[in-house]
Amino acid sequence: MSKDIFSDAVLSWYDQYGRKDLPWQRDMTPYRVWISEIMLQQTQVATVIPYYQRFMQALPSVHALAVAPADEVLHLWTGLGYYSRARNLHKAAKRVVDEYSGDFPHDLQRLIDLPGIGPSTAGAIASLSMGLRAPILDGNVKRVLARYHAVQGWPGEKAVHDRLWVIAESHTPHARVHHYTQAMMDLGATLCTRSKPSCLVCPVQEGCQARMLGDPAAYPQARPRKSIPVRQCLMPLMINPQGDVWLQRRPDSGLWGGLWCPPQLDDHDQLAALVASQGWQAAEPQLLEPLRHTFSHFHLDIQPLLVRVSAGHAVAESGQVWYNLRQPSRLGLAAPVKKLLQRAELII
Repeated sequence: MSKDIFSDAVLSWYDQYGRKDLPWQRDMTPYRVWISEIMLQQTQVATVIPYYQRFMQALPSVHALAVAPADEVLHLWTGLGYYSRARNLHKAAKRVVDEYSGDFPHDLQRLIDLPGIGPSTAGAIASLSMGLRAPILDGNVKRVLARYHAVQGWPGEKAVHDRLWVIAESHTPHARVHHYTQAMMDLGATLCTRSKPSCLVCPVQEGCQARMLGDPAAYPQARPRKSIPVRQCLMPLMINPQGDVWLQRRPDSGLWGGLWCPPQLDDHDQLAALVASQGWQAAEPQLLEPLRHTFSHFHLDIQPLLVRVSAGHAVAESGQVWYNLRQPSRLGLAAPVKKLLQRAELII
């Protein structure tokens, strides 16, 4: 199957079966496409849709995002994970407003230069919302092309990724590039799935080398498995007499950067030192049900503690807050912290 026949087959399939009514496909603009593409990184469409709708309702334009408080952006992102995406969105929005008067640049390299936008995301923004010929190579597209060309190796390896990028460029047509881009993402999401691909109804089955070899699911090669280490921490929920929980804002870089969390401690000695440093009197800590949270590179086993302390509402230092569980502020919370706060509300 030639390159033109490949793209023609993909476009014909899109015309009949492609997704055309996703929320970001309505009134398609660079801003709407950008937000959706960042949310869809590492996250499935069904999960993203309600987050996207809430985000767009609260921050409908790049100008609104640029002037929004960081806490509002992180609050809207709470539960999506990979919070550096939200921080980069905020930074990029400010640059688009400051450097381009709110109009996204119609230039791939200038898009790539914005925080959090790589070549594939830039290609999606350019092709879907601007009609520019630009290839993409997200996870779905990698899978389709790796199978079609029987590309050996894990796409995370530079040589494999570079080869797939050349292939993606060669297949991208000059006409209807916005439909082709959407079609390739849809093809990988709905037919050429990670396991049990639907080869019999695939529009490019005729030329698929992995299918000819009899084992399409073997492509692309999975990431080499490594044992995932386990870390432990104590996470005390410090409760004042009013039933509020003491939270600290984490540094912008690192784990849960910029989010509000209870202290993350190594042992009870650190807990005693923290209580003393704040001048509180504390009751005996109450053990709560442990919680495991899995990151991409390790498991974190959290031992939550309920600690009632004699402290008022006033907070002397910035980066600290008494969080009212009954009338919560719009703050960015990590997913496990949100779970722990919901548990605490049932106990207090």
